[in-house]
Amino acid sequence: MAHDTARTPPSPPLPPSAGIVVIGAGVIGASIAFHLAEAGVRGILVLERDTPASGSSGKPIGGVRAQFSDPLNIRLGQRSLAAWRDFAARPGADVGLETVGYLFLLDSDEDADAFREAAAVQRELGVESRVIGPDEAHQLCPYVEPRAIVAAAHSPCDGYALPKAAVLGYLRAARRLGVTVRTRCAVTGIDADDGTLQAVHTSAGTVRTRTVVCAAGAWSGAIGAMAGVRLPVTPLRRQIALTGPIVPHPPRIPFTLDFASTLYFHNDTADGLVLGLSDTRQEPGFGRDFGEEWLEPFREAAAHSAPALAGLRAMTGWAGLYEMTPDRNALIGESAEVSRFLYATGFSGHGFLQAPAVGEIVRDLWLGREPFLDVGPLAATRFEGAAAVRPEVHII
Repeated sequence: MAHDTARTPPSPPLPPSAGIVVIGAGVIGASIAFHLAEAGVRGILVLERDTPASGSSGKPIGGVRAQFSDPLNIRLGQRSLAAWRDFAARPGADVGLETVGYLFLLDSDEDADAFREAAAVQRELGVESRVIGPDEAHQLCPYVEPRAIVAAAHSPCDGYALPKAAVLGYLRAARRLGVTVRTRCAVTGIDADDGTLQAVHTSAGTVRTRTVVCAAGAWSGAIGAMAGVRLPVTPLRRQIALTGPIVPHPPRIPFTLDFASTLYFHNDTADGLVLGLSDTRQEPGFGRDFGEEWLEPFREAAAHSAPALAGLRAMTGWAGLYEMTPDRNALIGESAEVSRFLYATGFSGHGFLQAPAVGEIVRDLWLGREPFLDVGPLAATRFEGAAAVRPEVHII
């Protein structure tokens, strides 16, 4: 299957003013820009400190799913899955969607019970999901050692796609609708007088504007601080390894995750496998150098739950940043202190899969119309005082 690998067009001059400034040209910012422009909004400027998809959206392959514990995340994933399936028609790009399903491996009765409760909620919302036995999990993914688990949670409609192709597809369509995308243009300051936005200062000059949308991923905390808005986002390095072609070719398997160890693996586009693990030793920070130190705990976990993977070598790898929030749920909303400062960030690893739905929601928030989903519980202010947080269990 051919994929969207078109190069980014030259960056245009910085305009002196804009109706809306979207900060960040990753998949969230690109989706927001497209959805706003599609709705007829004009004067949209996207600012990117590097190049499109140069942050976390540059990941070779990204999972797409609705298999979550929080009903908000279930609905965001469900809405986005429909958009990913329709992406070739709207906005018009091949994102290499592979509907292989998601398979969570569970090694304790406690985890199995929690996933049964979540699967029941998912089914109530129209998501096909169920908890299955070890032997059926092995049939779906022959790498799984059935004696190492008590159950598995399977959702066949989930899968994975190509994040960079999605970003370029959104931005190409947005440009056709009049959006200006300015790359290699870092935001250096934001003027907000008495709660009203005035201008955004950049490395290429100043843009007058009354609306800012922060979609800056792991850098969102600093962007919010410039405007006087607290966005509790912490950068955390996450890494994956690619095996390169394997002989014989791996079978087509679900996106498989060992819930206890956080080990995960799935097919890649070159007849090999993508390997990953959330290394608990990783300290917060902006470092994005790839290292192989995490492969040791990966191999230890694989020896237990997927022994055939324990000896696989990493031919290459990738390191990016998760944008973590205290409860591992996104921050979506509009500041109450600074008029027309909107934000969509802190997705804690599931920004790509939720990007289409988030683009719709931010569009509607800006237009003043009711979104398909009430995202009030995802406001950044939920961490202040006695406000309730919304922990998401199905995150690794």
